[in-house]
Amino acid sequence: MAITTKNLTCIVCPRGCTLTVTLDSALENPVVSVEGQGCKRGVDYATAECTHPTRVLTTTAPTVDGGVVPCKTDRAIPRELLFEAMKAVNSLSAPAVVRIGDILLENLLGTGANIVATANRGEL
Repeated sequence: MAITTKNLTCIVCPRGCTLTVTLDSALENPVVSVEGQGCKRGVDYATAECTHPTRVLTTTAPTVDGGVVPCKTDRAIPRELLFEAMKAVNSLSAPAVVRIGDILLENLLGTGANIVATANRGEL
């Protein structure tokens, strides 16, 4: 039985509660307890962050004319895929003219997340 604790700051709402998560690596669900949360969302956040963390990837993608377009995933992806996701984004050749919300890459790495433009670029 390997009991450990992790201290996190909840990012679900502006309160930024300081959470203390007790983990037992011998259990199938290693989260034993969460303390310090102001609401149930803090417990959900801490559980996800300690068992399978995800992130929204925000970056820029290269365009066919040598520029870049700001973009992001339209949903969070597993944190362990971020570097591989960046390789996929960097290999893109997005159009020179892009509108906010245009999908630049569908189903990134089989995650179901799309890379979407977050700004207009080029002549519209």
